[in-house]
Amino acid sequence: MSFSDELRDELASIAPRRRCCQIAELSGLCHAAGVWHLRSRGELAIHLDLASAAAARRAFTLLRQLGVRCELRTYRRRALDRAARYQLHADLDPGAASLLREAGAISARLAPLARPPKHVVGRSCCRGSYLRGALLGGGSLSGPRAPHLELRASGIEGAELLAEVACREGVELRVAERASHAIAYAKSGESIADLLALAGAYEGALRLDEHAVVAATRSQANRLANADEANVKRTVQAAQRQLELIRRVELDALPGKIRELAALRVRHPALSLGELAGRCRPPITKAAAHHRMDVLRRIAEAGERRR
Repeated sequence: MSFSDELRDELASIAPRRRCCQIAELSGLCHAAGVWHLRSRGELAIHLDLASAAAARRAFTLLRQLGVRCELRTYRRRALDRAARYQLHADLDPGAASLLREAGAISARLAPLARPPKHVVGRSCCRGSYLRGALLGGGSLSGPRAPHLELRASGIEGAELLAEVACREGVELRVAERASHAIAYAKSGESIADLLALAGAYEGALRLDEHAVVAATRSQANRLANADEANVKRTVQAAQRQLELIRRVELDALPGKIRELAALRVRHPALSLGELAGRCRPPITKAAAHHRMDVLRRIAEAGERRR
């Protein structure tokens, strides 16, 4: 099952009790998945074209709760996967027309509206319900790795409304126009998780957050491992250079403090210079150890010049 299907299943299980939220959810469904038909006698009808059985059941139940009679049909897409699609057909009798006007799907003259009136999404709970309807009707989500969320709208005006509704709840969506429709979308895992939580899909939001935490932890571990590997490599290379210097001089001829550090390097070729500094008696700082190694280098170079 895809992430989109899991999201629709979770959203379809949510049934708001307040009528204002039911109206907002219906509005989101109509603007995302509604297709309007003008019959031969001038009658207007609508069908909701949905991608999953769960979304179709939720839309069917919602319409019945609000007093709209509808008929559920299925068909197969012409695409290669021949996936099943679900359509809810409803004639606009006086009761249905009144309800869809209340939801901001049609005007008083029965003309389809690109976006509902402000009062439909005036409350925070209604904004979440509107986004839930839009996700059920025309949402797609990929992830949790490299997440990408799209909300489909019939035109750019509808996509801009989705972005405005999300923005009022602190979630940023971008808008893009396609050949036959428009979308509001997000690619940030944090923004997508916030939007899912706003629509009521808490499990989906937690899944994205969990993946983000695991990915960040793994990335940090990889960075630390790479840094440790680089440090070890630098320590080994520095120790090899220091051993080459020591081979070019007579240990017994060196000053006492220089001879002590050189002898420690010969006995402990894998230790860092800082660790060697701690083994001196008395212990010295890493800077002092660097200074002594620099003196050793100058002694070795002077001996070569005399030769």
